[in-house]
Amino acid sequence: MTLILSLDDVKSVLAMGPCIDAVEEAFRQYSLGNVVQPTRPTIKIAAHRALINAMPAYIGGVEALGVKWVGGYLGNPALGLPVVQAIIILNDGTNMSPLAVMNGTYITAVRTGAAAGVATRYLVRADAATAGIIGAGVQAKTQLEAVCAVRPITSARVYDVFPEAAAKFAVEMSARLGITVTAAATAEEAVRGADVICTASTSKTPVVLGEWLKPGAHINGIGSHSTDARELDTACVVRSRVIVDTIDAAMAEAGDILMPIAEGAITADHIAGELGDVITGKIPGRSSETEITLFKSQGLAIQDVATAQLVYKAAVAQGIGIQVNL
Repeated sequence: MTLILSLDDVKSVLAMGPCIDAVEEAFRQYSLGNVVQPTRPTIKIAAHRALINAMPAYIGGVEALGVKWVGGYLGNPALGLPVVQAIIILNDGTNMSPLAVMNGTYITAVRTGAAAGVATRYLVRADAATAGIIGAGVQAKTQLEAVCAVRPITSARVYDVFPEAAAKFAVEMSARLGITVTAAATAEEAVRGADVICTASTSKTPVVLGEWLKPGAHINGIGSHSTDARELDTACVVRSRVIVDTIDAAMAEAGDILMPIAEGAITADHIAGELGDVITGKIPGRSSETEITLFKSQGLAIQDVATAQLVYKAAVAQGIGIQVNL
């Protein structure tokens, strides 16, 4: 039997705290060499300004196996649809049986926030209290939620090119998280003085400048994930100790890293290492209270598969979803 889980089913069982722990374990298994994760193929559909990816992975140690089929189209909000839509097939890692088919759209948002939560847990100063958020969409919400789950954040400032979106975000997240969230008039206002900065925009040009960063700040760079897009200027990258989800993904897709390399401002050796290696202690994270750190995320299939396994187990335990014989 295969369990079918709708968007509402997934939302009812998926919480940020357990997701952060599941994603951390996935990164740990990756560092230990227990992951099989092929490079994701991308189909670009120029006629519709859209793309779609297949993201398969196997995580040994926890026997999680699955694939996410995820597409993105910037015109979707006008159609009443999310920009990103996804479906995940979860298999039994020992015998390949299809355990579940589930909505992957919400999982994508939460697991991306969770990765930033893991990075924040290992790279951000323990006393971090302020956050700066660039972007006010769904992903920005899970970024702030994840940061607040692992650090004692008391206030946040959010900037969006649409002021009404930032204002709405501030009201909603203040109530949800029990902290003071205010809308900033500019990106600089959101970033200056912040202990943790999360960029979750769709901008292809820098929205955060290195000169705005205070000593000891940390950046979670989330929004850009192609060679022709960057949210961070070269100074941000030059000033930072750079940790990535995987070096292969960063060198193939991360415009935030590849553009400074093309400019001659840094070399590939400027990347200090991968998040999983920080978790397992193979490399250090933050070296001092004044060091600026950057986690550049491209998004990995292991995050989706680990989260899907978490959702599946919770749904089975709670009797949620529809069992079908495929």
